[in-house]
Amino acid sequence: MQFKEAAVLTDPIDSAASGLKPTRVKTEIIIKTLTCLPLEKDQKENDSFLIQTAGEYEIKNIFIKGKALTEESGEKFLKTVYLIEAEGLKILNLGHLSNPLDSKLFADEEIDILIIPAGGEPFLNAKDAAKVINQLEPKIVIPSFYKVAGLKRKAEELKDLLKEFGTTAEPVEKLNIRKKDLIEEETKIVALKI
Repeated sequence: MQFKEAAVLTDPIDSAASGLKPTRVKTEIIIKTLTCLPLEKDQKENDSFLIQTAGEYEIKNIFIKGKALTEESGEKFLKTVYLIEAEGLKILNLGHLSNPLDSKLFADEEIDILIIPAGGEPFLNAKDAAKVINQLEPKIVIPSFYKVAGLKRKAEELKDLLKEFGTTAEPVEKLNIRKKDLIEEETKIVALKI
C-alpha cells in the first residue's frame, strides 16, 4: 500500500514456503499478521519499521491498530488482524484468519477496504469469507491466499469466492483508491495479480 507519507507491506512472501517470488519494493512499514514465537526483538526489518503484535501504532501519519486472535494463536505462533487508517481510508487486513471473525471485533468501524483470506484450509474458505464480507460490508474486498500459479500449498481458487459472493473479478496489476472515489454501493471484489 502506497500512501503519501509511507509505503506499507503486509505479510511479505516467504518464497521457500510458498513457491512465489517475494515483493521487491521499498517500504517504511512491514506488518506481519502471523508471527513465529518467540518474537523477533528488533523492531526493524530491512530498514522498515516492523509491526508483529497487537497494539496501536502511529508511523508517518499512518495509524495501525492490531488485535490479537488469541483463540487462533498457539505456543509457536501469534495471529493478529490489523486496521490501517491513512488518508481517510480504513483498511482491515484479516491476514491469516482461519475461523469466522468475532462479530464484536470491528463492529463499530466502517471498513473501506477488506483484505481477507479466501483460499480454504488452513485459512477461511469461500463460504466463511463471504459471511465475513457480508458482516463487515466493506466497499472493496481484496482476497488473499487463494490458488495462484506456482503456489506450493493446496488452496481454493478465486472463482470459489466469486461464486459464493455472486460476482466476477478480473485480476488487475494495480489498484488506485482515494476516499472520495468510494461510493456507497454494493461491495466490489478486486483481485490483484501476483
